[in-house]
Amino acid sequence: MSRTRAWAELLRLPALFTVPGDAIAGAAAASATPTPRTLLAVGSSVCLYEAGMALNDWADRGEDAVDRPHRPLPSGRIHPDAALAVASALTGAGLAFAARAGRPALTVAAPLAATVWAYDLRLKHTPAGPPAMAAARGLDLLLGAAATSGHTRKALSSAVLLATHTLAVTAVSRQETRGGSPLAPVAALGTAGLLTRVLTRAASRLPAGREQAGAYGPAGDSRATAADALRLALGAAYASTVARPYLHATLNPSPPLTQRAVSSGIRATIPLQAALAARSGDGASAALFVAALAPLGRRFAKKVSVT
Repeated sequence: MSRTRAWAELLRLPALFTVPGDAIAGAAAASATPTPRTLLAVGSSVCLYEAGMALNDWADRGEDAVDRPHRPLPSGRIHPDAALAVASALTGAGLAFAARAGRPALTVAAPLAATVWAYDLRLKHTPAGPPAMAAARGLDLLLGAAATSGHTRKALSSAVLLATHTLAVTAVSRQETRGGSPLAPVAALGTAGLLTRVLTRAASRLPAGREQAGAYGPAGDSRATAADALRLALGAAYASTVARPYLHATLNPSPPLTQRAVSSGIRATIPLQAALAARSGDGASAALFVAALAPLGRRFAKKVSVT
């Protein structure tokens, strides 16, 4: 059991619930119905995400020995060579899933994998770190669009919104062990407000051809109203998840409050993904499925830290 817990900590398993929504939101943004290729994209995303988690601790094992000696590698519960081997195997598996989903998916997954490795091994402690992490999340959403529909153009705006949120959270996370300036959390708070405004103002988009099919009759109007209500509720859930922790970290950027803000930002990825899926006229089912992952993530976060 102790070894199982060590791997759960290394891979930050509660954060895993934030991953499937990337591909699902990407498919919805592309106005495509999820297919088995969407599931392959989810599998690819999960593998590449967990590869990044293992590689992160392998690259930071010296720093963790000072700041986080309880982590699996510096505490000796997992050997560094095992963490590196798992990161390499998961990367290979992620690329294999993407290849199985088709050439468009692999075209996105390859730079995504490269970004993950570049971030962990080189960019993390440089000014390019937060943009690299943001790019990885954006590419992960585009992976779902590419695998499901074969193209990514329609999903670009959703990818930018998800990447913007990730950029803000990553900027805050850079000072979670030592505390620091309130600039990062106040910027993240402003970013969350801007994203909430975009999510709640955007009108639901009907799939291509529905306008010509008379979707603006009474049934179409009712459906659009329900979709907008769902999108508004999910936008509110996103804002409520991050607003108070970001504000507290702004007023007192101490390590505990900063870590709480980072944890909330990670968990807020799920309602954000769900809201992005709900922007599509046919995305309600996908949005509800993604939103249902949030309570699971909260439950497991009580046992294993997501940061």
